[in-house]
Amino acid sequence: MRGGRHMLTIVVLAFLAATSAEAGSEVRVGSKKFTESVILAEIASDLAAASGAETTRRLELGGTRLLWNALLAGEIDVYPEYTGTLKQEILADAHVADEASIDRALAARGLRKSASLGFGNSYALGVMRETAEKLEIATISDLARHPSLRFGLSEELLARADGWPALRAAYGFSASDARGLDHDIAYKGLVEGSIDVIDLYTTDPELADRRIRILVDDRRFFSDNRAVLLYRADLERRAPDALSAMLRLEGRIEASDMIAMNVAAKTGQKSESEVAANFVATRFEIAAPIRSERMAQRILQRGIEHLSLTSTSLVAAIVVALPLGVLAAKRPGLGHVVLAAVSVLQTIPSLALLVFMIPLLGIGAPPAIAALFLYSLLPIVRNVATGLTTIPPAIRNSAIALGLTPARRLALVELPMASPAILAGMKTAAIINVGTATLGALVGAGGFGQPIFTGVRLDNFGLILEGAVPAALLALAVQGAFDLAEQYLVPRGLRLKPHRMV
Repeated sequence: MRGGRHMLTIVVLAFLAATSAEAGSEVRVGSKKFTESVILAEIASDLAAASGAETTRRLELGGTRLLWNALLAGEIDVYPEYTGTLKQEILADAHVADEASIDRALAARGLRKSASLGFGNSYALGVMRETAEKLEIATISDLARHPSLRFGLSEELLARADGWPALRAAYGFSASDARGLDHDIAYKGLVEGSIDVIDLYTTDPELADRRIRILVDDRRFFSDNRAVLLYRADLERRAPDALSAMLRLEGRIEASDMIAMNVAAKTGQKSESEVAANFVATRFEIAAPIRSERMAQRILQRGIEHLSLTSTSLVAAIVVALPLGVLAAKRPGLGHVVLAAVSVLQTIPSLALLVFMIPLLGIGAPPAIAALFLYSLLPIVRNVATGLTTIPPAIRNSAIALGLTPARRLALVELPMASPAILAGMKTAAIINVGTATLGALVGAGGFGQPIFTGVRLDNFGLILEGAVPAALLALAVQGAFDLAEQYLVPRGLRLKPHRMV
């Protein structure tokens, strides 16, 4: 009897430990920056949270490669992906041809994928119905008869192995170029008439727009692109209940369901969180909480995030750039190398630099801060060097005649004389940082870029202003703060304007 009680106690403790471990395990769900991916990630997050797991949502993180690198680095645990993208882009070097080869290639990288979620989202081409009727265009092949048509395609389609070059060859288009555009901006360009042909996804809400004709893929160029969940294999050990809950999505989403959810989110009828919660409640009878914040709360939160990104990176840049600027001024030969190096850093595209940082620093604030730090170096280093090298020789000679050591000359004479130029460089770096920090939203760093990108994606001008206006005001505030600091840090004699002689 006593042994039975001990056994029961052990079983109960093991159950409680397992439950506690599952509740304490974090499941990080990511998404790309287009609406459908965000909705699918919200649904997966709601299911994982309902299982008792701690769930972190890292949404709107950018494009395919960014999400893939974050998954490999362990910065996220799961995100929605598509089989065509896996075959033709992510695993193109592995030459995968079927589901089994995809699974083997993923397993070699410590990853798994779910079965199809129930719908596919292939590419399609669309033109305005008025244009189609006027030029008698019904199929993709018909486009070849009109080489003057202007193509505006998503950057991802332009870069894919099965993208624009292969499409052009397959259909014999004579047009050699296509304009690369954000997917959501391309739709606007089509409606406004600045482009004639765009690429669409077959579950896009734009397909419900009767002004647009979807062209028949008469040569069946675009491959099937089934939606799946891509996840780290260690989830099977770390959070088995959460994984099982998310895998309940397999085969449960029809194409019509996905189109309806995309339309509801894109037209502003519901937020993505509401759309996902409604689907989970209807399909799985799970009541998922709907996240909502007042505008003032959102602006305050984004402002804190944005200020943290800019201030941290600027302080770090000042600490490093000041001695580099002094070195560049005192050692001209070495100074050319230093200035060339920081100038090269300034030429690296922002988004590329952010992506490069992910394997080293993960996603979130660290890669954004590192990128902003690197971009801040040039204006500060250059202005420090310029300010020191333009000090009049008479002043330098006077300091030497007074017997000041080089260190004291630098601290007491040269840096104060160069302070207007140095502060101007810091001010320039700070204002650049405020603007560039908006890109940090693409790697999950938050800030005012988040509502801007969401507003562009949802065609919501109010959300765009919610990010753009506070960012502009913050830039003005930073400029004012440096103007105020100049009154205390720049010697009074250097601030006085010379009087005109009458």
